[in-house]
Amino acid sequence: MPSTTTSKVSRWDQHGRAHTVQVGRSGMQRTLVCETCGWRKGAQFLPWLKAEAHLAEAHQATVDPAARPGAAKSG
Repeated sequence: MPSTTTSKVSRWDQHGRAHTVQVGRSGMQRTLVCETCGWRKGAQFLPWLKAEAHLAEAHQATVDPAARPGAAKSG
């Protein structure tokens, strides 16, 4: 039986509330579960992008808490 591992995608909404989607992996299949609303979806490809899209669409959560505030963008 394949081992199961998890990671998560977290974003904040405009009110400062945190929203998280857990990305569980079992073999090639990944399962997305939103901790805020209970939304679930299976994904084989690009699960983190699908998690980010759910957070943006369902919760208007687009601010990445891992991004450093005030960091200058190069380009």
